[in-house]
Amino acid sequence: MNRDQSLSRIRTAGQIWDLVIVGGGATGVGVAVDAAQRGYSVALLEQSDFGKGTSSRSTKLIHGGVRYLQQGNIPLVMEALKERGILRRNAPALVRDQKFVVPNYSWWEAPFYGIGMKVYDGLAGKYGFGRSRILSKEETLERLPTIETDGLLGGVEYHDGQFDDARLLIHLARTAADQGATLANYVRVEGLLKARPRPGADGGSAEIEGVRARDLETDEEFEVRARVVINATGAFTDGLRQMDEPSASAIVRPSQGVHVVLPKKFLPGDSAIMVPRTDDGRVLFAIPWLDVVVVGTTDTPIEDVDLEPRAQEEEIDFLMTHTARYLDDDPTDSDVLSIFAGIRPLVAHGAGHDGDGGGDTAAISREHALMVSPSGLITIAGGKWTTYRKMAEDVVDHAAVVAGLKIRKCRTKKLPIVGGTEPEVDGAAAPDATVVAHAVRNEMARTVDDVLARRTRRLLLDAAGAAEDARAVADLMAGELGRDSAWAEAQVSEFRALAAGYRLG
Repeated sequence: MNRDQSLSRIRTAGQIWDLVIVGGGATGVGVAVDAAQRGYSVALLEQSDFGKGTSSRSTKLIHGGVRYLQQGNIPLVMEALKERGILRRNAPALVRDQKFVVPNYSWWEAPFYGIGMKVYDGLAGKYGFGRSRILSKEETLERLPTIETDGLLGGVEYHDGQFDDARLLIHLARTAADQGATLANYVRVEGLLKARPRPGADGGSAEIEGVRARDLETDEEFEVRARVVINATGAFTDGLRQMDEPSASAIVRPSQGVHVVLPKKFLPGDSAIMVPRTDDGRVLFAIPWLDVVVVGTTDTPIEDVDLEPRAQEEEIDFLMTHTARYLDDDPTDSDVLSIFAGIRPLVAHGAGHDGDGGGDTAAISREHALMVSPSGLITIAGGKWTTYRKMAEDVVDHAAVVAGLKIRKCRTKKLPIVGGTEPEVDGAAAPDATVVAHAVRNEMARTVDDVLARRTRRLLLDAAGAAEDARAVADLMAGELGRDSAWAEAQVSEFRALAAGYRLG
C-alpha cells in the first residue's frame, strides 16, 4: 500500500466510485474487502491512521462473548462463534486458540459455569476451538500458578480466540488493496456532496453524490464522487450523520473500556483468567498476550469521544483492586507497563432516532445496526471486532441496492487474508530499521505513533520503552518519507507527550 499512489487514484478527474467508505477501522476496512472482492470500485478515507480508534484498543479477543450468553442473547453468540471460526480459517497465523479458566471459589460455580460453557461449545458447533471441562483444584493451579489459593475449589476451562487487533487490521487493509480497493489515511471528510434539488421537488433530502475531503498532510481539499457513501466512523458516527441531516439525533452511546498491562510474571502460564461477574456485574479478563498480561475491561459511559481516550482514575482502581483479588501476588502501580483505553460505539437498539437517555452501557447489545438515510447515506454502527465480516456483508448488500449496482454475492467466507499465514513481527521489541522501512513503504505508516502503537505494539506493551524509542524511529521515518529534522523533532515531542498518557504517575 502506497499513500501517494492511492491519493492520486482517488483524486483522478471524472472518477466516480461505486462506494466511498468513510472510516478505516475494522468495519470500514471490512466493507472495503467485501465490496472490492465483489468487483465494485472502492475508495476508503480515514481521518487518522487505520485503527487509531477502537479497532486497535480491544481486549485482543476474537470471541463469541460469554457475557452475551449470560444475557441470553443466543443469536449474537452463535453469529460471533461462527465468525470466529471463519476468521481463524482465513487467517490461521493471526487468530489462535486461547485457553481460559474460570476459577471457582463457591461450591455452585463448577456446575453452573460448567453447564454454561457446554452450551457455549454446543453453539459453536463445527466452528469450535476446543471442548470445555471442569478442573480440579490441582489442575487449576497447574494452569494458573499465580491464582489466589485462599478458598479455591477448582475451575472451568474453555476455549476462545486471541489476536493482535491492529496487526490484523493492517492485513485486512492489504487484502482490500489486493482485491482492488484504494485506501488512504490522514484524509478527513469535511462535508457531503449532494445533488441539486429537482425543480418541483417535495423538499426531501437531496441525494448524496460523494464527499468533500482534505488531505491532512498537505491541507489540500478535494472532492470524491461516488454512487453511495458508507458511514463506518465508529464513535464518530453521529458527526457524519449530522453532516447529512443537521437535525439527526445521536444514536451512538459511547462506552469506554480500559486495560492495564502487567509483566508476564503475574500470569506466567499459557491460560487466561476469566471472572464472569465482578462486584458491579462486569466481566474481568487477565490474558497472556505478546509476553505481557492484559487485564480488562471496564464499561464506563462517557459523553465525549476522542481519538486518544484516557483512563479515568476510578477505572484503573477497579482493575487493580480486582486483579489483586484474584492473583496471589498483588500488582502495584510500579508494575504497570502501560494503560490503554478504547471507546465502544454502542447503539441503543430500539431507541430510534432519539437514542437512549441513560442507563448502564454494559447492558446494551453488541449487535450492529444498519441505517439508510433519505439521501442515501448508509450508516453501520455498533457490533464487535469478531463480527466485522458479517457486518461488512450486510453493508455491501444494502449498498448495491441503494447505488443501483449489479447484485453480486458475498464471497469473503472463504477469502484468505493477505499475510494471514505469515509469522508476525515481535510487537514488543524496539523496531529496527527493517521494520520501520516496511511499515512506511508497505503499510502507510506516516507518524511515529503509527509505528510504535499499531504497526508494532510497543506503546501498549511498554509505554516507557516506546518513549525512549521515539527518537530512533523518527529519524528512520524522516529518511524514508523525505522529512527534515524539524519534522523528526516534532514527532518525538508529540509522541512522548502521547506516551505519557499511557503511564501511571
